Amino acid sequence: MDLDTRIRTSFNRQGMLVTLGASLTRVAPGEIEIEVPIRPEVSQQQGYAHGALPFAIGDSAAGYAAVTLLDAESDVVTSEMAIHYLAPGVGDRLVARGSVIKPGKRMLVTQADVYAVTGTEERHIARLTGTMVRVPLRQD
Repeated sequence: MDLDTRIRTSFNRQGMLVTLGASLTRVAPGEIEIEVPIRPEVSQQQGYAHGALPFAIGDSAAGYAAVTLLDAESDVVTSEMAIHYLAPGVGDRLVARGSVIKPGKRMLVTQADVYAVTGTEERHIARLTGTMVRVPLRQD
């Protein structure tokens, strides 16, 4: 199975991302892009995207970026993830761009930048950095 198909197959099994209406818009070695619409169901009391939304797609983008560098029998789990919120999530959708900072045999240091998008205008709203740990791919 090629890289794009392998990542998309795994992504489509992510119940939370499916529930959020997220889509995988870019797959490349060490890089992933995920988009999600900002809907009332994922907002906070002031109408902004709830902070959990950029965290969820940023964590997933960073994790899948790590997976793109692994063999087909490996997956990752998040060991730790920090987020810095830079601005409110206001717009039509959020875009998370994940990448690998430092690949390792067991642990991979990753990051993701999240943008709120309105039309063609992007506003940087969050940066995540974290560590992913390689685990065997679960075959259920």
